[in-house]
Amino acid sequence: MFKQNPHYGVADRQQSALTWRFDMNKVVKFGGSSLASAEQFKKVETIIRADRERRFVVPSAPGKRSSDDTKVTDMLYACYELAEKGQDFTGQLQAIKNRYLEIISGLSLDLSLEEEFQTIEQNFRNKAGADYAASRGEYLNGIIMAQYLGFEFVDAAEVIRFKEDGEYDPELTNKLMRARLSTVESAVVPGFYGAYEDGTVKTFSRGGSDITGSIVARAIKANVYENWTDVSGFLIADPRIIYKPEGIETITYRELRELAYMGASVLHEDAIFPVRSEGIPINIRNTNAPNDNGTWIVESTCQKSKYVITGIAGKRGFCAVNIEKEMMNSEIGFGRKVLQAFEENGISFEHVPSGIDTMTVFVHQDEFMHKEQKVVSGIHRLADPDAIDIEADLALIAVVGRGMKSTRGTAGRIFSALAHANVNVKMIDQGSSELNIIIGVANADFETAIKAIYDIFVLAQL
Repeated sequence: MFKQNPHYGVADRQQSALTWRFDMNKVVKFGGSSLASAEQFKKVETIIRADRERRFVVPSAPGKRSSDDTKVTDMLYACYELAEKGQDFTGQLQAIKNRYLEIISGLSLDLSLEEEFQTIEQNFRNKAGADYAASRGEYLNGIIMAQYLGFEFVDAAEVIRFKEDGEYDPELTNKLMRARLSTVESAVVPGFYGAYEDGTVKTFSRGGSDITGSIVARAIKANVYENWTDVSGFLIADPRIIYKPEGIETITYRELRELAYMGASVLHEDAIFPVRSEGIPINIRNTNAPNDNGTWIVESTCQKSKYVITGIAGKRGFCAVNIEKEMMNSEIGFGRKVLQAFEENGISFEHVPSGIDTMTVFVHQDEFMHKEQKVVSGIHRLADPDAIDIEADLALIAVVGRGMKSTRGTAGRIFSALAHANVNVKMIDQGSSELNIIIGVANADFETAIKAIYDIFVLAQL
């Protein structure tokens, strides 16, 4: 056992504290389900106390306690809607207050939120805005969490800035956040919101608390950003389609982006960028199963995937616009002319596979169907094709994995699996990075195709 050095003075202790403050830290973000009740708060406290590096906490608002419960954020929106209409909202506000009182009582805290609720009520009457109303869920939960842990409370409105046009200001925020957190050893920063320069509260549009956690991690140059939720990381495929799919141990930012783009329920891209720019890994963990390793999201890794693929994701509801023209490949600017017809009608495309005399543009069917004839006439006017054919009710499936680059025959195995499952492939598209393969199938074959691909790459390897 190490003994204390008798010459270890005040200056040494200060330097040690400074080194510990900046070199040993983790940001831990907890989702709404992780903080829905006092019992969940106790689980969170145990997790935080288990690792002294977990010094910066980002809480969400209390989520659902059961499937038929209501999230506090939704309660706040509904309450403010009444206030905005000039109707009595005191009953709804009391119900919100009771949710917090239940948590405070369950934790045996000597804490009163009465003044906070008086301020909230007054601001509701003064029409402070829906963003302000929604943000109070995280704000109040942050106060409780700070009191419970003995950490310092840092209001996100003081350290997260939005520009006048409503855009998030990353550089000013990083400067403010870093300066504020450098003076504390441990802190709670509520997620989901920040403020304009004048103090008006503004919320993030999507993945708010996840974004806040990432912002804090960047500011303090965290070793790890732990995102605690109610699942043990990401799964290879949608559990609504595949029964008990295997989990993903490690995934790169690029793989994650490909899966998220094709509909996988993962972190929003805005929540990834701040830590990606600093090379900080994200660890998705389960509050209810803290011993599970979860999923690691990293910039790059030499670790091989357990399987050739990392994940499968897809979306229904596409249509294919097939354009034919003899000697198309020798006509300079043909592709630009075709896509101009889509641009003129405000329609973005997903994929554009092509051949010698053919070009196919995949678009979202719900965006395209009301403008289809305008697009068709535009293509004729701009590109003078020989024929145009439209095929509806298609689905796109992305097979993603860094392991595919070093594995021969991946596309062949996909074709073989789909043929064996009697699925007709409408399109296949592989990028030069060999990180993903996109397959087009009929909507009706969507689930069958995903099961077939999962079986050949995962179940066959078990």
